[in-house]
Amino acid sequence: MRKSLLSLLPIALFVVLAACNQKTESSDGEAKLSPDIVNNPATANSGTAADADANATPVFAFETDNHEFGVIQQGEKVSYAFKFKNSGNAPLVISSASASCGCTVPEYTKTPIAPGEEGFINVTFDSAGKSGMTSKTVTIIANTIPNTKVLTISADIQVPKANS
Repeated sequence: MRKSLLSLLPIALFVVLAACNQKTESSDGEAKLSPDIVNNPATANSGTAADADANATPVFAFETDNHEFGVIQQGEKVSYAFKFKNSGNAPLVISSASASCGCTVPEYTKTPIAPGEEGFINVTFDSAGKSGMTSKTVTIIANTIPNTKVLTISADIQVPKANS
């Protein structure tokens, strides 16, 4: 039973791949593109009021995109608030903020930030179990162009000397 199922697998795979690779051909044998691909209202320039809204873009303007904590002791928790301004002309919405490590926790402004208004990304780093020069990143995803922004924190973590 298992051998018969395994022998049918290549045939099923071939059928699926063949179906995905179908092209529409005109009477002269040339492949044609579907007009739906060309007629995309999101990119078509019609000169309407909707086009003005398409040009409305939020823009991150961070005071800094990296922070050096300097020398800290192993086990210490440190935080830094990355402040930014929406210097664009549309509300800025952060959809997520993710850290490169579980030892780093980002918190961010959850409400839309109007043009000209300020927001923050607060990053807390737990140095437990770490030593030496350490660098961590936080990736922000928002409705900006480009849609990602990377913030960096770093610290020189000193291990306490053992008592003899």
